[in-house]
Amino acid sequence: MKIAVIPGDGIGPEVIKQACKVLDKISQIFNIEFELKEVLMGGIAIDRTGVPLPEETLDECKKSDAVLLGAVGGWKWDSLPGRLRPEAGLLGLRKGLGVFANLRPAMLFPQLKSASTLKEEVLGDGLNIMVVRELTGGIYFGQRGRRDISGGQEAWDTEAYTSMEIERVARLAFEISGKRQCKLTSVDKANVLESSRLWREVVCQVAKEYPDITVNHMYVDNAAMQLIRNPRQFDVIVTSNMFGDILSDEASMLTGSLGMLPSASLGEGTLGLYEPIHGSAPDIAGQDKANPIATILSVAMMLRYSFQLEAAAAAVEAAVCRVLDKGYRTADIMQPGMILTGTEQMGDLVVDEIC
Repeated sequence: MKIAVIPGDGIGPEVIKQACKVLDKISQIFNIEFELKEVLMGGIAIDRTGVPLPEETLDECKKSDAVLLGAVGGWKWDSLPGRLRPEAGLLGLRKGLGVFANLRPAMLFPQLKSASTLKEEVLGDGLNIMVVRELTGGIYFGQRGRRDISGGQEAWDTEAYTSMEIERVARLAFEISGKRQCKLTSVDKANVLESSRLWREVVCQVAKEYPDITVNHMYVDNAAMQLIRNPRQFDVIVTSNMFGDILSDEASMLTGSLGMLPSASLGEGTLGLYEPIHGSAPDIAGQDKANPIATILSVAMMLRYSFQLEAAAAAVEAAVCRVLDKGYRTADIMQPGMILTGTEQMGDLVVDEIC
């Protein structure tokens, strides 16, 4: 199984190193051979090649069975024009791989309930929300520009969706929902936006093929409020690119730390892009402070969605839980009475628990 590995910038190389140790342990236990090929993307690619996504990187990723990404970006490249920023490389990679759906689970581990900013009575027994975000359409990929007007400039961005783009991500969300609680919330702004009206129409059409799944529709502003007010009402959320970007970050912070949450970006086949949802955190890069668990759990998602290795994925997730049960914490999830540990040690602890 061939994996293209993109360490990226900031803490990316540190957390990717721990993820690779996990893959090595999985390889030994389950007798699976992984071929890892490291490639450049992001700020480091700009420094070495002048572009955030070199052509050879995209080619290597397309030839792989999965792509594992650390993080890209940082202050060093903030002054570059948009097309040359590290984030442009990420958008180009998603488009090039044809991964149109981003799966972001917002899971609150019972051991970390006190790390959430919500009251325990709101959290109940915990949270397990899956946000399915459309990834290659909408306003992030629409036409944009600036023009001179009287007294200054005018900037514009275009939100556009085709019924095909909506249908494919909705269908994936329904399939995921059918394996969970059979409850799907579609988020839009159909009271104002024409693109959202089409979104709702298509979701309603697809829903007819899944009669066992309960579907409700919610405006994005209400959804943002409800995630704070009563997050347990949600199981699977499907929404557009920009709305999903915002809501998935909000949902993730309900769990206490971005350092705990993985993501998977999927397309029509089994090739997927797997990455933690946190950024490159250049302020702590190289200090052995980063939490590698989100990247390790991204490996679990890779094993599950790209390689169909459910037992291996479950082994990784169980190992993370056992480490947390023993009281080990990185700085971002540190609590009184727990054992503070660094990036490297946390990776080793998880590896030791995989069985």
